[in-house]
Amino acid sequence: MKQIPRKPAVPRPAQETARHAVMELIRDHPLSAREISSQAHLAEKEVYSHLEHIRLSIHASGGYLEVTPAECRACGFVFAKRDRLTSPGKCPVCRDEFIFEPLFAIRQRQGHGQE
Repeated sequence: MKQIPRKPAVPRPAQETARHAVMELIRDHPLSAREISSQAHLAEKEVYSHLEHIRLSIHASGGYLEVTPAECRACGFVFAKRDRLTSPGKCPVCRDEFIFEPLFAIRQRQGHGQE
């Protein structure tokens, strides 16, 4: 079995955790999990785990995780009611498997902390 050579990991500064790196990447800038994975040097599966935690934890600072839903490339069906952050496997309408990935961004709630 031949092993594929891996790219060397780029170490993060000691004070910056993987979750903080993800949060900084998506603060007011929507990205897909694949783009986050590439830029933060994390496995895509790890990114979804971090996004779940971020979604639950940023409320204290007045923020929220904005999710632009996945969309079918073939028929345009929007997965608006989907609670899971992962990209769906196929469209329930046309059964096509080519889906635009959901996008994630951290936004601040209007009026929070401006009193």
